[in-house]
Amino acid sequence: MKNQQLVELWLIRARSNLERARAGKISEEILFEDLCFDCQQAVEKSLKAWMISRDIIFPWTHSIARLMEILEEKGSILPENIKDALILSDYAVTTRYPGEYEPVAEDEFREALNIAERVFAWVLQQVNKE
Repeated sequence: MKNQQLVELWLIRARSNLERARAGKISEEILFEDLCFDCQQAVEKSLKAWMISRDIIFPWTHSIARLMEILEEKGSILPENIKDALILSDYAVTTRYPGEYEPVAEDEFREALNIAERVFAWVLQQVNKE
């Protein structure tokens, strides 16, 4: 695989975000919004790692929808359970800063974590096939 070292670096960063999210709300000072941001970042970095492994140029964006759109344009078939990650894009911007949004509940965080774990594992499979 071309760019294997760069792919590994992106996966290391994705895994780091995923591990921080897995650690969870270890204190009352940690917000579910921030844990969901880590879930979003794990997915974004995972998808970008896979894109690099396929020599696909991607924009510097937090939009998971845009990244998935590019992957599909380049012939990738994304399973529906991976497309569930589209809902995580809001955690990259909307809930990242104080503002006009509903606080993230624990069940929303658990769903985001489940999705991030699923996408990370799936991307690892895709990268290891190449």
